[in-house]
Amino acid sequence: MNTPSTSEIVARCQELYEDLNFTSAREWKDAEPGRKVIGFLPIYIPREIIHAAGMLPLGILGGGDQLEVIHGDAYYQSYICRIPRSTIELGVSGRLDFVDGMLFPSICDVIRNLSGMWKMMFPEVYSKYFDVPQTYEDEVGGTFYENEMAEFLHDLEELGGRKVSEQDLQNSIDTYNLNRRLVRDLYALRAQKPWQVPAAEAYLVLRAGMVLPVEEHSRLIEQYLAAAELEDRPLRDNCRVILTGMFCEQPPLNLIKSLELSGCYVVDDDLMLVTRWLIDDVPTAGDPLHNLSQAFLHHSECTAAKYEPNLEEKGQYLVRAVRRTGAEGVIFASPSFCDPALLDRPMLQNVLKAAGIPYIAFKYAENSGQMQPIREQAGTFTDSIKLWSAA
Repeated sequence: MNTPSTSEIVARCQELYEDLNFTSAREWKDAEPGRKVIGFLPIYIPREIIHAAGMLPLGILGGGDQLEVIHGDAYYQSYICRIPRSTIELGVSGRLDFVDGMLFPSICDVIRNLSGMWKMMFPEVYSKYFDVPQTYEDEVGGTFYENEMAEFLHDLEELGGRKVSEQDLQNSIDTYNLNRRLVRDLYALRAQKPWQVPAAEAYLVLRAGMVLPVEEHSRLIEQYLAAAELEDRPLRDNCRVILTGMFCEQPPLNLIKSLELSGCYVVDDDLMLVTRWLIDDVPTAGDPLHNLSQAFLHHSECTAAKYEPNLEEKGQYLVRAVRRTGAEGVIFASPSFCDPALLDRPMLQNVLKAAGIPYIAFKYAENSGQMQPIREQAGTFTDSIKLWSAA
């Protein structure tokens, strides 16, 4: 069987990205009686538990720039980010009528409120605000998180009508370990050869994992990696940058393309963090929930929506990412009204300034239409880096 080309893989991923009716997930559910689909908002949830229960984790990332929000604006203020309004629009327009449950991770107050709104609007659908520890001591935060996951697992067992064994959970952890390794391979190849793995393509490949079964997504990444290595693409004199602030409300695809057209090679980012939140393999021996809890506490990504117990470490992950990827600057791209990203940004900028790392900042919304100002701003940033680094 021939390996599909990058263009074929990316075209399929783009179809999944543009399909706001979630046809792929609907077909998966309809393929066998009794199958369940559990939607989740961005950042992080332990998808292993959903998978172990025989259900499909479905990433709900808002409506993007394809959805006109009409009803959603009646439920939320105009001075908050757009993702809750477009998520409500997806719900009331029937695009999520096949989803059996919705998870609202601990991201911010807006998402917490959205979980309550969902329970009132769709009382027949299982809905849960999924909380995470705010202290990282094993006996406190660890115990809390294990109990939170155990409660969630019990809910899924009742919803699915079957018991989930410890072996089921261990198998699912192993399956997601492979997926995370492949995502890390994708990021490593992009950092090494960004001209071979354009940021927009890598983003679409990651997005596909929000609607596909994890096993199918892993095969897709393997195919893309093999195809990307064979591509003959020109190396340009672009500036290597890191994107940060995009961990929740996702940017329009054209924004990422505009950054590339402005002369940027995006060598790292915080898009789609759920695909690589846990930075090491989770052990499969022993209590699965304990292992997932330990991984969250001690082996997880840094982000503005996550508690940082060590103030001296604040922002150092960005400095390390710059050194690891050979980046020449950092672009802070935050959704409008995103409290976690915008409150963290001044502290992170101070860390970069102390380390002598150039940075620039702008805001966007998931339905941003005018990209020329962003392209000009990013282009000026990359030109200044090239100018002053050569001086």
